[in-house]
Amino acid sequence: MHNSVAGTRSSCYTGDVTVDEITLRPITEDEFPAYQTLIATTFGHDLHPEDLELERLVFEIDRSLAVFDGDLLVATAGSFTRDLSVPGAVLPAAHVTAVSVAQTHRRRGLLTRMMRRQLQDIHQAGRESIAVLWASEDAIYGRFGYGLASVRVLIEASNREVTVPPVSAPGRIRQVKATEEVATLAALFDEVRPHRPGFSSRPDAWWRYRLADPEHGRHGATALRTAIHDNGAGQPDGYALWRTRYQEGSLGPRYQVEVKEVVATNLTAYQRLWHFLMNLDLTRKFSCWALATDEPLFYLVNAPSQLGRRIGDNLFLRIIDLPTALTGRRYATPVDVVLEVTDELLPRNTGRWHLTGDATGASCQPTDRPADLTLGIQELGAAYLGGTSLWALGQAGRVVERTPGALSGAAAAFGWHRAPLSIEVF
Repeated sequence: MHNSVAGTRSSCYTGDVTVDEITLRPITEDEFPAYQTLIATTFGHDLHPEDLELERLVFEIDRSLAVFDGDLLVATAGSFTRDLSVPGAVLPAAHVTAVSVAQTHRRRGLLTRMMRRQLQDIHQAGRESIAVLWASEDAIYGRFGYGLASVRVLIEASNREVTVPPVSAPGRIRQVKATEEVATLAALFDEVRPHRPGFSSRPDAWWRYRLADPEHGRHGATALRTAIHDNGAGQPDGYALWRTRYQEGSLGPRYQVEVKEVVATNLTAYQRLWHFLMNLDLTRKFSCWALATDEPLFYLVNAPSQLGRRIGDNLFLRIIDLPTALTGRRYATPVDVVLEVTDELLPRNTGRWHLTGDATGASCQPTDRPADLTLGIQELGAAYLGGTSLWALGQAGRVVERTPGALSGAAAAFGWHRAPLSIEVF
């Protein structure tokens, strides 16, 4: 669970709601330990004392929500103030987190109350036109208008079978202590971030949170390792974060490299970092938990079929303010389409919208013109980052084409030249 203070903002609190001894409201500072304890318990792990201090780094109390049954805290939700890279732009996005309900209070509609209230609060605050989350159970959040907007590729392979060719260009890798190189890591990340839809901003508190490395959080692996690649002129142009994990073997030590992040500003740094990670001494396997579907690694290795690629869910996205969201992103091809959208929870999004745009800008205005496409807010959220095809949604019957040819044109426009990806769970 992650929560962040990423700058000043006005409170989005709209008042307590009490029904039959059930109260829904933001927490107070002295309720923070109980809030975090319930989240940890619900997600099946223990809360350590140092976890509380770590969560305080990024917690935004005015964006918290909790349900109280009398004096007992029984459900939680929250969000963070961060920016999100979207096709051709960077926009404020509510990063929804900490959604939990005590086992004793399930099936009472508490989750629905919290999610509806949170959507209203975000909309009323007016800062963010989109919200994103990671879903532990994907069937839940479609009810609230969230669509699966990106997927991740997980890999696990033997480094005896899969290799990346070495690089002959100038440059070197140096292993460092991450906490002493935060400024370097942050500068590299910020250079890359705007160009990959799905990447979230990392203010200083988030970097401290990301690099925090309590022993109980390693789950038997080593401490977090960090390497920085310098180009031929000695300038940093990439980094990698990883751990190694011991695995039993009859022929001596056998370790697996667990790659957390590889961020590089050019191919040379990217290729040399992956070559380094695949050739660490005493290791036999490597894995990575989140790669983009268009990852260059898949075209650099000698045996792509041996990567053991699997697809997992990534970001779910919800449109909060439809015209602002559609105006905020850019479009891969020129688009001129009327969308008829239904949104039961935020009725202001419901209606017909005339969207025009291209790679340089966009406009989205209400209209009385006949619809070219009909779809729900969930489908629009799924397509928003360019990772879910409107065409595929149409083939599944979830987008209806009213004007012949409109679906293929809109699908091309909503796509993007880089697949979306989030590389951190918040």
